[in-house]
Amino acid sequence: MKELGAILAAFTDATQCAAVVWTQPQGGAPLAAEVGSPSGDAPAILELIPPGGSPVEVHTPNGSMLVALLPGPRRAWLALGPCANRVAPSSGWLKFLLPVVTHYLQASLEVEHAANELAERYEEINLLYTTSEILGRTVSLEEAAKTILHEISDTVGASRASILVHDPSTDTLQVVAARGAGTSAAPAIEVSDDCSVSATVFRSRRSMIAETGEMLCDQEKLYRNGAMLSVPIMWTGPGGSRPLGVVNLSERRSGQPFTAGDQKLVEAIATQIGTAIQNARLVRASIDQQRLVYEMSLAHDLQMKLLPATSVVAPEAEVAARVLPAESVGGDFYHLFRLGGRRTGVMIGDVSSHGYRAALIMALAMSASAIHAQTTIDAAETLSALLASLRDELESTEMFITVFYGVIDPAAGVLRYANTGHPHAFIISADGTVSRLSALDPPLGMTTGRPDGASRPWRRGSDLLLLFTDGVTDARNDAGVRLGEQPVLDIVAKHRHEPTATILEHVFDALRAHIGESARPDDLALVIART
Repeated sequence: MKELGAILAAFTDATQCAAVVWTQPQGGAPLAAEVGSPSGDAPAILELIPPGGSPVEVHTPNGSMLVALLPGPRRAWLALGPCANRVAPSSGWLKFLLPVVTHYLQASLEVEHAANELAERYEEINLLYTTSEILGRTVSLEEAAKTILHEISDTVGASRASILVHDPSTDTLQVVAARGAGTSAAPAIEVSDDCSVSATVFRSRRSMIAETGEMLCDQEKLYRNGAMLSVPIMWTGPGGSRPLGVVNLSERRSGQPFTAGDQKLVEAIATQIGTAIQNARLVRASIDQQRLVYEMSLAHDLQMKLLPATSVVAPEAEVAARVLPAESVGGDFYHLFRLGGRRTGVMIGDVSSHGYRAALIMALAMSASAIHAQTTIDAAETLSALLASLRDELESTEMFITVFYGVIDPAAGVLRYANTGHPHAFIISADGTVSRLSALDPPLGMTTGRPDGASRPWRRGSDLLLLFTDGVTDARNDAGVRLGEQPVLDIVAKHRHEPTATILEHVFDALRAHIGESARPDDLALVIART
Protein backbone atom coordinates (compact mmCIF):
# COMPACT_ATOMS: atom_id res chain seq x y z
CA MET A 1 0.00 0.00 0.00
CA LYS A 2 3.02 2.35 0.30
CA GLU A 3 3.29 2.48 -3.49
CA LEU A 4 -0.39 3.43 -3.79
CA GLY A 5 0.08 6.19 -1.21
CA ALA A 6 3.00 7.52 -3.23
CA ILE A 7 0.92 7.52 -6.43
CA LEU A 8 -1.94 9.42 -4.80
CA ALA A 9 0.46 11.90 -3.23
CA ALA A 10 2.10 12.51 -6.62
CA PHE A 11 -1.35 12.98 -8.16
CA THR A 12 -2.24 15.58 -5.52
CA ASP A 13 1.03 17.48 -6.12
CA ALA A 14 0.49 17.48 -9.87
CA THR A 15 -3.20 18.42 -9.95
CA GLN A 16 -3.64 20.28 -6.67
CA CYS A 17 -6.65 18.03 -6.05
CA ALA A 18 -6.84 15.78 -3.02
CA ALA A 19 -7.07 12.02 -3.68
CA VAL A 20 -8.17 9.54 -1.02
CA VAL A 21 -9.32 5.94 -0.82
CA TRP A 22 -12.09 5.21 1.70
CA THR A 23 -12.73 1.65 2.86
CA GLN A 24 -15.53 0.13 4.90
CA PRO A 25 -14.98 -2.79 7.28
CA GLN A 26 -17.82 -5.31 7.23
CA GLY A 27 -20.70 -3.85 9.24
CA GLY A 28 -18.78 -0.64 9.96
CA ALA A 29 -18.87 2.97 8.85
CA PRO A 30 -16.57 4.23 6.05
CA LEU A 31 -13.08 5.02 7.32
CA ALA A 32 -10.11 6.74 5.69
CA ALA A 33 -7.60 4.23 4.38
CA GLU A 34 -3.89 4.58 5.10
CA VAL A 35 -3.38 6.04 1.62
CA GLY A 36 -4.26 9.41 0.16
CA SER A 37 -4.93 12.78 1.71
CA PRO A 38 -8.28 12.73 3.56
CA SER A 39 -10.04 16.05 3.93
CA GLY A 40 -12.28 15.39 6.92
CA ASP A 41 -14.82 12.69 7.69
CA ALA A 42 -16.08 10.37 4.99
CA PRO A 43 -19.22 11.78 3.28
CA ALA A 44 -22.38 9.89 4.19
CA ILE A 45 -23.31 9.66 0.52
CA LEU A 46 -20.57 7.06 -0.07
CA GLU A 47 -22.82 4.19 1.01
CA LEU A 48 -25.54 5.32 -1.42
CA ILE A 49 -23.37 5.01 -4.55
CA PRO A 50 -24.47 1.84 -6.43
CA PRO A 51 -21.88 -0.74 -7.58
CA GLY A 52 -20.87 -0.15 -11.19
CA GLY A 53 -22.71 3.16 -11.25
CA SER A 54 -21.45 6.44 -12.63
CA PRO A 55 -19.19 8.65 -10.47
CA VAL A 56 -21.08 11.01 -8.19
CA GLU A 57 -20.21 14.65 -7.60
CA VAL A 58 -20.38 15.59 -3.90
CA HIS A 59 -20.39 19.20 -2.75
CA THR A 60 -18.58 20.07 0.47
CA PRO A 61 -17.79 23.41 2.18
CA ASN A 62 -14.26 23.19 0.76
CA GLY A 63 -15.32 22.47 -2.81
CA SER A 64 -16.68 19.63 -4.91
CA MET A 65 -15.53 15.99 -4.85
CA LEU A 66 -15.86 13.29 -7.51
CA VAL A 67 -16.50 9.84 -5.95
CA ALA A 68 -16.74 6.31 -7.43
CA LEU A 69 -17.31 2.91 -5.83
CA LEU A 70 -14.39 0.58 -6.64
CA PRO A 71 -15.10 -2.94 -7.98
CA GLY A 72 -14.11 -5.97 -5.90
CA PRO A 73 -15.16 -7.89 -2.77
CA ARG A 74 -14.03 -5.14 -0.39
CA ARG A 75 -16.22 -2.02 -0.23
CA ALA A 76 -13.99 0.90 -1.12
CA TRP A 77 -14.38 4.31 -2.75
CA LEU A 78 -11.99 6.60 -4.62
CA ALA A 79 -12.60 10.31 -4.04
CA LEU A 80 -10.95 13.21 -5.92
CA GLY A 81 -11.17 16.71 -4.48
CA PRO A 82 -11.62 19.26 -3.18
CA CYS A 83 -9.14 21.00 -5.49
CA ALA A 84 -7.18 24.19 -4.96
CA ASN A 85 -9.02 27.36 -5.95
CA ARG A 86 -12.26 25.35 -5.75
CA VAL A 87 -11.76 23.93 -9.26
CA ALA A 88 -13.98 20.92 -10.03
CA PRO A 89 -12.04 17.62 -10.34
CA SER A 90 -11.88 16.12 -13.83
CA SER A 91 -13.72 12.88 -14.63
CA GLY A 92 -10.73 12.00 -16.84
CA TRP A 93 -8.49 11.95 -13.78
CA LEU A 94 -10.89 9.58 -12.05
CA LYS A 95 -11.01 7.30 -15.09
CA PHE A 96 -7.19 7.17 -15.09
CA LEU A 97 -6.83 6.38 -11.37
CA LEU A 98 -9.64 3.83 -11.01
CA PRO A 99 -7.81 0.78 -12.52
CA VAL A 100 -4.58 1.65 -10.67
CA VAL A 101 -6.26 1.87 -7.27
CA THR A 102 -8.36 -1.24 -7.96
CA HIS A 103 -5.23 -3.25 -8.81
CA TYR A 104 -3.41 -2.25 -5.61
CA LEU A 105 -6.40 -2.96 -3.37
CA GLN A 106 -6.91 -6.39 -4.96
CA ALA A 107 -3.21 -7.20 -4.55
CA SER A 108 -3.35 -6.18 -0.89
CA LEU A 109 -6.42 -8.38 -0.35
CA GLU A 110 -4.70 -11.38 -1.97
CA VAL A 111 -1.65 -10.98 0.27
CA GLU A 112 -3.91 -10.83 3.31
CA HIS A 113 -5.76 -13.97 2.21
CA ALA A 114 -2.47 -15.80 1.56
CA ALA A 115 -1.21 -14.95 5.05
CA ASN A 116 -4.44 -16.15 6.64
CA GLU A 117 -4.40 -19.38 4.62
CA LEU A 118 -0.79 -20.11 5.61
CA ALA A 119 -1.69 -19.63 9.28
CA GLU A 120 -4.58 -22.06 8.89
CA ARG A 121 -2.29 -24.64 7.23
CA TYR A 122 -0.40 -25.22 10.50
CA GLU A 123 -3.26 -27.34 11.78
CA GLU A 124 -3.34 -29.25 8.50
CA ILE A 125 0.41 -29.98 8.65
CA ASN A 126 -0.07 -31.41 12.12
CA LEU A 127 -2.85 -33.61 10.74
CA LEU A 128 -0.53 -34.94 8.00
CA TYR A 129 2.10 -35.83 10.58
CA THR A 130 -0.48 -37.42 12.90
CA THR A 131 -1.73 -39.53 10.00
CA SER A 132 1.81 -40.72 9.24
CA GLU A 133 2.25 -41.73 12.87
CA ILE A 134 -1.06 -43.64 12.91
CA LEU A 135 -0.20 -45.53 9.74
CA GLY A 136 3.23 -46.38 11.08
CA ARG A 137 2.18 -47.92 14.37
CA THR A 138 -0.79 -50.05 13.31
CA VAL A 139 -1.38 -52.83 10.82
CA SER A 140 -5.16 -52.99 11.40
CA LEU A 141 -7.09 -51.21 8.65
CA GLU A 142 -10.21 -50.77 10.81
CA GLU A 143 -8.23 -49.32 13.71
CA ALA A 144 -6.24 -46.93 11.50
CA ALA A 145 -9.33 -45.85 9.51
CA LYS A 146 -11.31 -45.08 12.66
CA THR A 147 -8.51 -42.99 14.20
CA ILE A 148 -7.70 -41.14 10.98
CA LEU A 149 -11.37 -40.38 10.33
CA HIS A 150 -11.66 -38.88 13.81
CA GLU A 151 -8.61 -36.64 13.17
CA ILE A 152 -9.85 -35.48 9.75
CA SER A 153 -13.34 -34.73 11.06
CA ASP A 154 -12.01 -32.62 13.92
CA THR A 155 -9.67 -30.64 11.65
CA VAL A 156 -12.30 -29.94 8.97
CA GLY A 157 -15.10 -29.59 11.55
CA ALA A 158 -17.42 -32.32 10.21
CA SER A 159 -19.90 -34.08 12.50
CA ARG A 160 -20.51 -36.94 10.06
CA ALA A 161 -17.89 -38.84 8.08
CA SER A 162 -17.09 -42.23 6.62
CA ILE A 163 -14.36 -44.25 4.95
CA LEU A 164 -15.49 -46.82 2.39
CA VAL A 165 -13.16 -49.46 0.93
CA HIS A 166 -13.71 -51.34 -2.29
CA ASP A 167 -14.36 -55.08 -2.03
CA PRO A 168 -13.28 -56.56 -5.40
CA SER A 169 -15.08 -59.86 -4.77
CA THR A 170 -18.51 -58.16 -4.62
CA ASP A 171 -17.61 -54.92 -6.49
CA THR A 172 -19.09 -52.89 -3.64
CA LEU A 173 -17.91 -50.12 -1.32
CA GLN A 174 -17.90 -51.31 2.29
CA VAL A 175 -17.95 -48.89 5.27
CA VAL A 176 -14.89 -49.60 7.46
CA ALA A 177 -15.17 -46.47 9.64
CA ALA A 178 -17.95 -43.97 10.24
CA ARG A 179 -18.67 -40.98 12.43
CA GLY A 180 -22.26 -40.19 13.27
CA ALA A 181 -23.34 -43.73 12.43
CA GLY A 182 -22.26 -47.27 13.23
CA THR A 183 -20.35 -49.17 10.56
CA SER A 184 -22.55 -52.25 10.98
CA ALA A 185 -25.69 -50.25 10.20
CA ALA A 186 -24.29 -48.63 7.05
CA PRO A 187 -25.10 -50.71 3.95
CA ALA A 188 -22.66 -51.55 1.19
CA ILE A 189 -22.90 -49.52 -2.02
CA GLU A 190 -22.76 -50.99 -5.49
CA VAL A 191 -19.97 -49.37 -7.52
CA SER A 192 -22.42 -49.03 -10.41
CA ASP A 193 -24.96 -47.09 -8.28
CA ASP A 194 -25.69 -43.84 -10.16
CA CYS A 195 -27.38 -42.03 -7.27
CA SER A 196 -24.51 -42.57 -4.81
CA VAL A 197 -21.94 -39.81 -4.41
CA SER A 198 -19.40 -42.35 -3.12
CA ALA A 199 -19.84 -44.67 -6.11
CA THR A 200 -19.67 -41.73 -8.55
CA VAL A 201 -16.41 -40.46 -7.02
CA PHE A 202 -14.93 -43.98 -6.98
CA ARG A 203 -15.74 -44.56 -10.65
CA SER A 204 -14.59 -41.12 -11.85
CA ARG A 205 -11.53 -41.01 -9.54
CA ARG A 206 -12.31 -37.32 -8.98
CA SER A 207 -13.25 -35.46 -5.80
CA MET A 208 -16.58 -33.66 -5.63
CA ILE A 209 -18.75 -31.61 -3.27
CA ALA A 210 -22.40 -32.68 -3.39
CA GLU A 211 -24.48 -29.73 -2.24
CA THR A 212 -27.51 -29.99 0.06
CA GLY A 213 -30.33 -31.82 -1.71
CA GLU A 214 -28.05 -33.01 -4.52
CA MET A 215 -27.59 -36.73 -5.31
CA LEU A 216 -29.44 -37.97 -2.24
CA CYS A 217 -29.04 -41.71 -1.71
CA ASP A 218 -30.60 -43.93 0.96
CA GLN A 219 -27.37 -45.91 1.40
CA GLU A 220 -25.50 -42.73 2.47
CA LYS A 221 -28.09 -41.07 4.72
CA LEU A 222 -26.53 -42.46 7.94
CA TYR A 223 -23.32 -40.47 7.45
CA ARG A 224 -24.62 -37.54 5.38
CA ASN A 225 -26.59 -34.49 6.44
CA GLY A 226 -26.57 -31.61 3.98
CA ALA A 227 -23.56 -31.03 1.70
CA MET A 228 -20.95 -33.79 1.49
CA LEU A 229 -17.29 -33.64 0.45
CA SER A 230 -16.25 -36.94 -1.16
CA VAL A 231 -12.64 -37.79 -2.11
CA PRO A 232 -11.31 -40.98 -3.78
CA ILE A 233 -8.67 -43.06 -1.97
CA MET A 234 -5.97 -43.69 -4.58
CA TRP A 235 -2.94 -45.95 -4.58
CA THR A 236 -0.07 -45.84 -7.09
CA GLY A 237 1.65 -49.12 -7.84
CA PRO A 238 3.83 -50.52 -10.61
CA GLY A 239 0.78 -50.82 -12.87
CA GLY A 240 -0.33 -47.21 -12.34
CA SER A 241 -2.94 -45.55 -10.14
CA ARG A 242 -6.18 -47.20 -9.08
CA PRO A 243 -8.96 -46.31 -6.63
CA LEU A 244 -9.24 -48.25 -3.36
CA GLY A 245 -12.14 -46.47 -1.70
CA VAL A 246 -13.70 -43.13 -0.74
CA VAL A 247 -13.55 -40.63 2.17
CA ASN A 248 -16.76 -38.69 2.93
CA LEU A 249 -17.25 -35.64 5.20
CA SER A 250 -20.61 -33.97 5.95
CA GLU A 251 -22.55 -31.75 8.40
CA ARG A 252 -19.93 -29.08 9.02
CA ARG A 253 -20.34 -27.67 12.53
CA SER A 254 -19.46 -24.11 11.46
CA GLY A 255 -22.22 -24.11 8.86
CA GLN A 256 -19.69 -22.90 6.27
CA PRO A 257 -19.44 -24.69 2.88
CA PHE A 258 -16.54 -26.99 2.13
CA THR A 259 -13.69 -25.22 0.32
CA ALA A 260 -11.04 -26.11 -2.23
CA GLY A 261 -8.54 -26.05 0.66
CA ASP A 262 -10.57 -28.68 2.53
CA GLN A 263 -10.66 -30.80 -0.61
CA LYS A 264 -6.88 -30.55 -1.12
CA LEU A 265 -6.17 -31.52 2.48
CA VAL A 266 -8.47 -34.57 2.40
CA GLU A 267 -6.93 -35.64 -0.93
CA ALA A 268 -3.47 -35.63 0.71
CA ILE A 269 -4.77 -37.74 3.60
CA ALA A 270 -6.60 -40.09 1.21
CA THR A 271 -3.28 -40.87 -0.49
CA GLN A 272 -1.84 -41.97 2.85
CA ILE A 273 -4.96 -44.01 3.60
CA GLY A 274 -4.40 -45.77 0.29
CA THR A 275 -0.96 -46.82 1.52
CA ALA A 276 -2.54 -47.98 4.79
CA ILE A 277 -5.06 -50.11 2.92
CA GLN A 278 -2.29 -51.77 0.94
CA ASN A 279 -0.24 -52.32 4.09
CA ALA A 280 -3.23 -53.87 5.85
CA ARG A 281 -3.85 -56.23 2.96
CA LEU A 282 -0.19 -57.23 2.91
CA VAL A 283 -0.21 -57.88 6.65
CA ARG A 284 -3.35 -60.00 6.46
CA ALA A 285 -1.71 -62.07 3.73
CA SER A 286 1.46 -62.63 5.79
CA ILE A 287 1.93 -66.07 7.38
CA ASP A 288 4.79 -65.25 9.77
CA GLN A 289 6.87 -62.37 11.08
CA GLN A 290 9.56 -62.78 8.45
CA ARG A 291 6.96 -62.51 5.73
CA LEU A 292 5.51 -59.41 7.44
CA VAL A 293 8.90 -57.67 7.49
CA TYR A 294 9.42 -58.50 3.83
CA GLU A 295 6.01 -57.18 2.83
CA MET A 296 6.51 -53.97 4.82
CA SER A 297 9.74 -53.50 2.90
CA LEU A 298 7.78 -53.80 -0.32
CA ALA A 299 5.23 -51.36 1.04
CA HIS A 300 7.98 -48.81 1.62
CA ASP A 301 9.31 -49.26 -1.90
CA LEU A 302 5.80 -48.55 -3.13
CA GLN A 303 5.62 -45.50 -0.88
CA MET A 304 8.82 -44.20 -2.49
CA LYS A 305 6.99 -44.32 -5.81
CA LEU A 306 4.72 -41.59 -4.44
CA LEU A 307 7.60 -39.17 -5.02
CA PRO A 308 6.49 -36.72 -7.73
CA ALA A 309 6.85 -37.74 -11.35
CA THR A 310 9.33 -35.52 -13.18
CA SER A 311 6.61 -34.73 -15.71
CA VAL A 312 4.81 -32.51 -13.16
CA VAL A 313 7.15 -29.62 -14.08
CA ALA A 314 7.07 -30.19 -17.84
CA PRO A 315 7.30 -28.45 -20.24
CA GLU A 316 8.85 -25.58 -18.26
CA ALA A 317 11.63 -27.87 -17.01
CA GLU A 318 13.31 -31.12 -18.09
CA VAL A 319 14.05 -33.11 -14.93
CA ALA A 320 15.40 -36.59 -14.23
CA ALA A 321 15.35 -37.89 -10.66
CA ARG A 322 15.75 -41.15 -8.77
CA VAL A 323 15.70 -42.25 -5.12
CA LEU A 324 16.94 -45.69 -3.98
CA PRO A 325 16.42 -46.69 -0.34
CA ALA A 326 19.06 -48.90 1.24
CA GLU A 327 16.65 -50.62 3.64
CA SER A 328 12.91 -51.00 4.06
CA VAL A 329 12.71 -47.37 5.20
CA GLY A 330 14.84 -44.35 4.42
CA GLY A 331 15.12 -40.60 4.66
CA ASP A 332 16.31 -39.37 1.23
CA PHE A 333 13.77 -37.51 -0.89
CA TYR A 334 13.25 -34.97 -3.64
CA HIS A 335 10.34 -32.71 -4.49
CA LEU A 336 9.35 -30.72 -7.58
CA PHE A 337 7.03 -27.72 -7.72
CA ARG A 338 5.41 -25.99 -10.66
CA LEU A 339 5.31 -22.34 -9.61
CA GLY A 340 3.80 -19.26 -11.22
CA GLY A 341 5.54 -17.28 -13.95
CA ARG A 342 6.98 -20.48 -15.52
CA ARG A 343 9.22 -20.90 -12.48
CA THR A 344 10.24 -24.37 -11.24
CA GLY A 345 11.06 -25.35 -7.66
CA VAL A 346 13.55 -28.20 -7.12
CA MET A 347 14.22 -29.65 -3.65
CA ILE A 348 16.40 -32.47 -2.35
CA GLY A 349 16.75 -33.58 1.26
CA ASP A 350 18.49 -36.13 3.43
CA VAL A 351 17.18 -36.97 6.90
CA SER A 352 19.89 -37.96 9.37
CA SER A 353 19.96 -41.53 10.62
CA HIS A 354 17.92 -44.37 9.12
CA GLY A 355 14.88 -46.44 9.84
CA TYR A 356 11.30 -45.83 10.71
CA ARG A 357 11.70 -42.44 12.44
CA ALA A 358 13.66 -41.03 9.51
CA ALA A 359 10.93 -42.15 7.13
CA LEU A 360 8.29 -40.35 9.23
CA ILE A 361 10.32 -37.13 9.18
CA MET A 362 10.76 -37.51 5.43
CA ALA A 363 6.98 -37.91 4.93
CA LEU A 364 6.27 -34.85 7.07
CA ALA A 365 8.92 -32.79 5.25
CA MET A 366 7.42 -33.64 1.87
CA SER A 367 3.88 -32.84 2.99
CA ALA A 368 4.85 -29.55 4.63
CA SER A 369 7.09 -28.39 1.76
CA ALA A 370 4.27 -29.02 -0.73
CA ILE A 371 2.19 -26.46 1.18
CA HIS A 372 4.90 -23.87 1.88
CA ALA A 373 6.44 -23.86 -1.63
CA GLN A 374 3.17 -22.60 -3.14
CA THR A 375 3.09 -19.48 -0.94
CA THR A 376 6.34 -17.79 -2.04
CA ILE A 377 9.15 -17.89 -4.62
CA ASP A 378 11.68 -17.01 -1.91
CA ALA A 379 13.66 -20.23 -1.34
CA ALA A 380 14.94 -19.10 2.08
CA GLU A 381 11.43 -18.22 3.22
CA THR A 382 10.18 -21.66 2.15
CA LEU A 383 12.91 -23.44 4.16
CA SER A 384 12.25 -21.17 7.12
CA ALA A 385 8.57 -22.17 7.07
CA LEU A 386 9.58 -25.82 6.67
CA LEU A 387 11.82 -25.57 9.75
CA ALA A 388 8.96 -24.03 11.75
CA SER A 389 6.74 -26.97 10.79
CA LEU A 390 9.35 -29.61 11.66
CA ARG A 391 11.07 -28.02 14.67
CA ASP A 392 9.24 -29.95 17.41
CA GLU A 393 9.63 -33.31 15.65
CA LEU A 394 13.33 -32.71 14.92
CA GLU A 395 13.98 -31.75 18.54
CA SER A 396 12.11 -34.71 20.00
CA THR A 397 13.82 -37.22 17.67
CA GLU A 398 17.22 -35.46 17.81
CA MET A 399 17.39 -35.57 14.03
CA PHE A 400 18.22 -32.99 11.39
CA ILE A 401 17.74 -32.62 7.63
CA THR A 402 20.10 -31.30 4.99
CA VAL A 403 17.96 -29.55 2.37
CA PHE A 404 18.72 -27.71 -0.85
CA TYR A 405 15.85 -25.80 -2.45
CA GLY A 406 16.19 -23.80 -5.64
CA VAL A 407 13.67 -21.77 -7.63
CA ILE A 408 14.62 -21.57 -11.31
CA ASP A 409 13.28 -18.44 -13.01
CA PRO A 410 14.17 -18.73 -16.73
CA ALA A 411 12.42 -15.50 -17.68
CA ALA A 412 14.54 -13.51 -15.22
CA GLY A 413 17.62 -15.62 -15.93
CA VAL A 414 18.22 -16.35 -12.25
CA LEU A 415 18.36 -19.26 -9.81
CA ARG A 416 17.31 -18.34 -6.27
CA TYR A 417 18.29 -20.92 -3.68
CA ALA A 418 18.79 -21.75 -0.03
CA ASN A 419 21.06 -24.53 1.21
CA THR A 420 20.91 -25.84 4.77
CA GLY A 421 23.89 -28.15 5.11
CA HIS A 422 23.49 -30.03 1.83
CA PRO A 423 27.00 -30.67 0.45
CA HIS A 424 26.29 -31.84 -3.09
CA ALA A 425 24.62 -29.05 -5.12
CA PHE A 426 26.14 -27.80 -8.38
CA ILE A 427 25.60 -25.86 -11.59
CA ILE A 428 27.16 -27.33 -14.75
CA SER A 429 27.45 -24.61 -17.39
CA ALA A 430 27.46 -24.98 -21.16
CA ASP A 431 31.28 -25.05 -21.34
CA GLY A 432 31.51 -27.75 -18.65
CA THR A 433 32.44 -25.44 -15.79
CA VAL A 434 31.30 -26.82 -12.44
CA SER A 435 30.14 -24.34 -9.78
CA ARG A 436 29.30 -25.50 -6.26
CA LEU A 437 26.21 -24.01 -4.60
CA SER A 438 27.68 -24.08 -1.12
CA ALA A 439 25.69 -24.58 2.05
CA LEU A 440 24.67 -21.23 3.52
CA ASP A 441 23.41 -22.57 6.87
CA PRO A 442 23.60 -25.68 9.08
CA PRO A 443 21.06 -28.48 8.51
CA LEU A 444 17.46 -27.89 9.59
CA GLY A 445 17.15 -28.88 13.24
CA MET A 446 20.67 -27.86 14.27
CA THR A 447 19.85 -24.16 14.68
CA THR A 448 16.71 -22.07 15.12
CA GLY A 449 17.73 -19.16 12.90
CA ARG A 450 16.12 -18.27 9.59
CA PRO A 451 18.03 -19.77 6.63
CA ASP A 452 19.77 -17.37 4.27
CA GLY A 453 19.09 -17.14 0.57
CA ALA A 454 21.30 -16.50 -2.45
CA SER A 455 20.98 -16.17 -6.21
CA ARG A 456 23.11 -16.64 -9.31
CA PRO A 457 22.61 -16.28 -13.07
CA TRP A 458 20.77 -19.08 -14.85
CA ARG A 459 21.18 -19.73 -18.58
CA ARG A 460 18.09 -21.29 -20.02
CA GLY A 461 18.73 -24.31 -22.26
CA SER A 462 22.36 -24.76 -21.22
CA ASP A 463 22.80 -24.70 -17.44
CA LEU A 464 22.27 -27.94 -15.51
CA LEU A 465 21.27 -28.10 -11.85
CA LEU A 466 22.85 -31.22 -10.30
CA LEU A 467 21.79 -32.39 -6.83
CA PHE A 468 22.58 -35.66 -5.03
CA THR A 469 22.84 -37.07 -1.52
CA ASP A 470 25.90 -38.54 0.16
CA GLY A 471 24.63 -42.06 -0.53
CA VAL A 472 26.01 -41.57 -4.07
CA THR A 473 29.50 -40.46 -3.06
CA ASP A 474 29.74 -42.91 -0.14
CA ALA A 475 28.97 -45.99 -2.29
CA ARG A 476 31.86 -48.43 -1.82
CA ASN A 477 33.25 -51.30 -3.83
CA ASP A 478 34.39 -54.67 -2.47
CA ALA A 479 37.68 -53.11 -1.36
CA GLY A 480 35.88 -50.43 0.64
CA VAL A 481 36.85 -47.60 -1.73
CA ARG A 482 34.32 -44.78 -1.99
CA LEU A 483 33.06 -43.62 -5.38
CA GLY A 484 33.56 -40.00 -4.34
CA GLU A 485 32.22 -36.75 -5.72
CA GLN A 486 34.55 -36.00 -8.63
CA PRO A 487 33.61 -39.00 -10.82
CA VAL A 488 29.96 -37.92 -10.65
CA LEU A 489 30.82 -34.35 -11.65
CA ASP A 490 33.03 -35.58 -14.51
CA ILE A 491 30.28 -37.81 -15.90
CA VAL A 492 27.66 -35.06 -15.82
CA ALA A 493 30.02 -32.48 -17.33
CA LYS A 494 31.01 -34.90 -20.13
CA HIS A 495 27.40 -35.67 -21.08
CA ARG A 496 25.98 -32.22 -20.23
CA HIS A 497 24.43 -31.68 -23.68
CA GLU A 498 22.44 -34.93 -23.59
CA PRO A 499 18.87 -35.27 -22.19
CA THR A 500 18.73 -35.24 -18.40
CA ALA A 501 17.33 -38.79 -18.28
CA THR A 502 20.32 -40.04 -20.30
CA ILE A 503 22.78 -38.20 -18.05
CA LEU A 504 21.16 -39.79 -14.98
CA GLU A 505 21.56 -43.25 -16.47
CA HIS A 506 25.26 -42.58 -17.14
CA VAL A 507 25.73 -41.78 -13.44
CA PHE A 508 23.90 -44.89 -12.27
CA ASP A 509 25.80 -47.07 -14.75
CA ALA A 510 29.03 -45.83 -13.18
CA LEU A 511 27.61 -46.37 -9.71
CA ARG A 512 26.64 -49.98 -10.47
CA ALA A 513 30.01 -50.65 -12.06
CA HIS A 514 31.77 -49.32 -8.95
CA ILE A 515 29.88 -51.14 -6.20
CA GLY A 516 29.38 -54.44 -8.04
CA GLU A 517 27.70 -56.89 -5.66
CA SER A 518 28.40 -54.84 -2.55
CA ALA A 519 25.44 -53.76 -0.44
CA ARG A 520 24.66 -50.05 -0.35
CA PRO A 521 25.03 -48.71 3.22
CA ASP A 522 22.90 -45.63 2.65
CA ASP A 523 19.90 -44.34 0.73
CA LEU A 524 20.74 -42.27 -2.30
CA ALA A 525 18.99 -39.64 -4.40
CA LEU A 526 19.99 -37.79 -7.56
CA VAL A 527 18.23 -34.96 -9.43
CA ILE A 528 19.25 -33.28 -12.69
CA ALA A 529 17.28 -30.29 -14.00
CA ARG A 530 17.40 -28.07 -17.08
CA THR A 531 14.95 -25.42 -18.29
